[in-house]
Amino acid sequence: MSALIRPGEVLDNRWIEIADDADLPASGQVILSWARWLSLDGQIPTGDLQIGLRLPNTLDVVAHASQLQSHPLLVLDFPSFADGRAYSQARLLKARLGYRGELRAAGQAVVRDQLQSLQNCGFDSYQLRGDQDPALCIGAFADFSASYQPNLLAMRKRLRPGSHAPLAQ
Repeated sequence: MSALIRPGEVLDNRWIEIADDADLPASGQVILSWARWLSLDGQIPTGDLQIGLRLPNTLDVVAHASQLQSHPLLVLDFPSFADGRAYSQARLLKARLGYRGELRAAGQAVVRDQLQSLQNCGFDSYQLRGDQDPALCIGAFADFSASYQPNLLAMRKRLRPGSHAPLAQ
């Protein structure tokens, strides 16, 4: 069983992945594949249903920004260690497009030694593989106090109202 974490805690995953051929429930929090979302063609069941999307790492998130902004959760996939396109997707979504929902990293390459880099790119939560210890992985967020890579979390803190000195007159 895989665990869901964010810095400092193991999360209770309330989101349910729905197979492409399964019926949609009337309520709850569900994750649909990008292909399934497109096949709905706007025909979303009425009710108390929140829809998150699992995006392929080949998707041009800039071209589809207007379709993505309304979803409270986007799951970006890392199918292998050699494929880091989801890093770029996360950075574009958070820094350039201003996505404010939850970005979740998932897939084979979401491992302890990558977690701080994933956080630096804008990910909020991390779906661990079943062979990883969540408590050990949470410790990864405190491994380094500085980063060579620009850090979105640090930039957000610096730009927060009241967090900087007033401009000289």
